[in-house]
Amino acid sequence: MEKLNALWTKYFSSINAIIRAGLGLGVVALFIAYYVISYYSFGGNALPLLQRLEEQAYDIRLRATMPEKIDPRVVIIDVDEKTLAAEGRWPLSRDRWVLLLQQLFDNYKIKVVGFDVLFTEPDTSSGLTILESLSGNVFKDNQQFQEKLTEIRPSLDYDAQFAATVKKYPVVLAFAGANERSSSLEQLQLGVLPPATFNVSSLKKPVIALQIEGYSGNLKELQAAAAATGHILPQIDFDGVLRRIPTFIRYKDGYYESLALAIYRTYLDNEPVKIVVRDDEGDRIPKLKHVQIRNTVIPLDSSGAALVPFRGASPMFRYISATDVMRGKLSAGELEGKIAIVGSSAQGLFDLRNTPVGEVYPGVESHANLISGFLDNNIKRKPEYELATNAFIMLLLGIPLALALVKLNPVWAMAVAATTALLYVAFDMYWWSASYVLPLAMPLLMIAMLYVLNMTYGFFIEARSKRQITGIFGTYVPKELVEEMAKDPGTYSTKGESREMTVLFSDIRSFTTISEGLSPTELTAMMNAYLTSMTETIQQERGTIDKYIGDAIMAFWGAPLRDEKHAEHALDSALAMQKKIKDIGPDFVKRGWPKLEMGVGLNCGMMNVGDMGSTFRRAYTVMGDAVNLASRLEGLTKEYGVGILVSENIVSAVPGVVYRELDRVRVKGKLEPISIYEPVGKKGDIGSQMLDEIDRFHRALDKFREQRWDEAEQALVKLA
Repeated sequence: MEKLNALWTKYFSSINAIIRAGLGLGVVALFIAYYVISYYSFGGNALPLLQRLEEQAYDIRLRATMPEKIDPRVVIIDVDEKTLAAEGRWPLSRDRWVLLLQQLFDNYKIKVVGFDVLFTEPDTSSGLTILESLSGNVFKDNQQFQEKLTEIRPSLDYDAQFAATVKKYPVVLAFAGANERSSSLEQLQLGVLPPATFNVSSLKKPVIALQIEGYSGNLKELQAAAAATGHILPQIDFDGVLRRIPTFIRYKDGYYESLALAIYRTYLDNEPVKIVVRDDEGDRIPKLKHVQIRNTVIPLDSSGAALVPFRGASPMFRYISATDVMRGKLSAGELEGKIAIVGSSAQGLFDLRNTPVGEVYPGVESHANLISGFLDNNIKRKPEYELATNAFIMLLLGIPLALALVKLNPVWAMAVAATTALLYVAFDMYWWSASYVLPLAMPLLMIAMLYVLNMTYGFFIEARSKRQITGIFGTYVPKELVEEMAKDPGTYSTKGESREMTVLFSDIRSFTTISEGLSPTELTAMMNAYLTSMTETIQQERGTIDKYIGDAIMAFWGAPLRDEKHAEHALDSALAMQKKIKDIGPDFVKRGWPKLEMGVGLNCGMMNVGDMGSTFRRAYTVMGDAVNLASRLEGLTKEYGVGILVSENIVSAVPGVVYRELDRVRVKGKLEPISIYEPVGKKGDIGSQMLDEIDRFHRALDKFREQRWDEAEQALVKLA
């Protein structure tokens, strides 16, 4: 747990990181809220723009995975222009329908026929109505006329003939419903309704279903003769596209099945329907979970509709002209065992719909596609616990991404966001192939928004912070350190604080004499070359330039960027500076300048660092006793004739260097004496002779401190 807390603290160490993560998590929460609103609106138009995106994502997946092969099991008997030309104007006389059914069942052995046609009014094309009118008026007393009429009436009563034929075979009729989308049928009651598939009284509670206010049914005698009857009312989504058909619609207290379901049940020899209702809705109106017929499970959405598994652009089913069937032009057995749906493609009769696979799509094929899906048992379904599933997906994707993007640069952020999106698309398509419809547009939109949010925040907020960091520290700190600091600018500020740090002071020996021997132009050029060379050396070891004081340089390590090895880096820099000043000596001589020598003082300890000064001028600098001691040590280098002096604090902090202890001194401002040391070089780089000389010097120093003056003098003479 401690490691987790430490990781969390390190990861969110700046206010900008916390703000970005909070904004990202807020985006995730908004998408979850969208799903909650959509769920409790019962499929209503909650945020239509987002719904439209999700529906379009559904359409894209549907089109990408359609089989695009004609289903031979379902055929469409088409009352086309050819049929109207051969058999008479619309509506066809009922004796033509009788002939059609007889041919289909008796000659071609069709299994079931469904009509996507309504028979709401009696057929008067035979003239029987006129004859009966004459029988009751002009020929009322004509016995011969009355007898003849009685003889021919059965042959002219096309409705009775059609009803008898319908009753003889497995024929499914249709009826139209009306709701707020089709107000022309509202309160209209043409013909009669079939018996309800089930009633409210058979349920514990009424279930959600598309409600109709009126209907247009079939003649009573035809309705009574049909094996089954189903509604042909589509469910048009808010964008005007037909993607689903209500499996049941409700009129008053009855629930009525769809034409596709009625045809499929009849195909299965009137197999009963098993209705499964969700029982976890609490006080809300329960929803239908699915419908089961034998081994076929028909999943339903929140409104009780089934998604149509479109096979492809029309036609995906064989169209057969009705007149060819009536006139027996098909081969024997050509339609045996198949399902036939009777519809019309004739001009003015064509029922066209806007669907995911075409803006002008035959309505009859919508029923055919649904029946094909029933046969294949591949109706798409939403997850059983849709709200929980959607929320879990958004959390699983959103939370890690919202936190990860906080610390990633733009290139990595794009790579991570794109990879996450691709992996989710693959995950979504895997479940799509298993007939599950998971959200696609919303997760991808969330991923895009999280990426854009972080990039926008980084551009407008962090870019400003980085510019501030560069402006504040760019002249003090090495470029690479500024870039490192700019990755998390909120961590760094000029606010004063106390830190363990190392400070360095350097000064050119006999600078006054040197400056008097050079012209102002030459002196300026020489100092620029010298300071540039020394500054590069300091910054190579992660040092921060505090200030130039004439020929002197003040630098420190450990701020603004923390450095656990500040003493080691400072000492390495001091050694490198002494080497550098020797290296540039020949070049200075060539340019007519003198060779330079300098002294360097180093100390480490607790110091105050921050933006200090007056209201007129301020600087980012360090202060404290440890700083003063380093300055005093630099001044002592001339007295002891060495290039670098360090305190015992440096000796303790950097044990990997060989030191020569020079003396114990009481510097100005200090009451207690301190030991001072000259760093000779890195261990391993110093030869045995030098190590022996240093050891002999230390022994001489010990004798001196023991006041064994003669022995100390002899040891020093031998060393000299």
